[in-house]
Amino acid sequence: MSSMFNNVSSSMSKLHVQVARKIARGILSGDLVQGSKIPNEQALCEQFSVSRTALREALKLLISKGLLLSKSKVGTTVMDKENWNFFDPQLLEWMDGLENSNTFNQQFLGLRKAIEPEACALAAMNASAQQRIELSGTFQKMETIAKKFNQERWIEVDMYFHRLIFLSTGNDFYLPFGNVLATIFRSFIHHSSKDGGACIDEHRAIYAAIMAGNADQAREASRFLLMAEKHSLPN
Repeated sequence: MSSMFNNVSSSMSKLHVQVARKIARGILSGDLVQGSKIPNEQALCEQFSVSRTALREALKLLISKGLLLSKSKVGTTVMDKENWNFFDPQLLEWMDGLENSNTFNQQFLGLRKAIEPEACALAAMNASAQQRIELSGTFQKMETIAKKFNQERWIEVDMYFHRLIFLSTGNDFYLPFGNVLATIFRSFIHHSSKDGGACIDEHRAIYAAIMAGNADQAREASRFLLMAEKHSLPN
């Protein structure tokens, strides 16, 4: 069990977060099996070369995210996946680069298909004048970058474009998803961007429909952008 973990340097800031990340990635990757017990405090302190205080803070953090459950006289158990808080930005960051990231990105695309078209429709109906101005400026940047494509610059502005749509829905329940998108969009685009392309025409259709206040067109344009064949994700 101890071989799953690497030592954490005591010079790192927020030491308990570093410890939590190591344990979380063991859980998220499946190395620490759901329903299993993690090693006791003494073993983990020795493994990470940290104090009990730092370890306990790490475990509290993981418990708050639904990854662990601690009971006296029982120990600390890895929770089943349905308890994990997948909308926690920190948890999503910890998932980046794991071997099962292809599955994660496929699932994320599925969630986008279910939610994002309606967000675009709501933005077409509810975006404020200031939000439309900001969306217009963002799309102009997208057009400029698309002419001389640079993936890193494109990811930043594309991420902001989609996040702004969620912020423009007028529905507060869409706001957390906009934040989730900002957290994992970079990883998703790196894995899914087909031939490093920008899909500028598809984004233009979404932008034009929102600016025109046409909810139906905005919804359909978003669905077209999110079609599976436009993304190079492995099956």
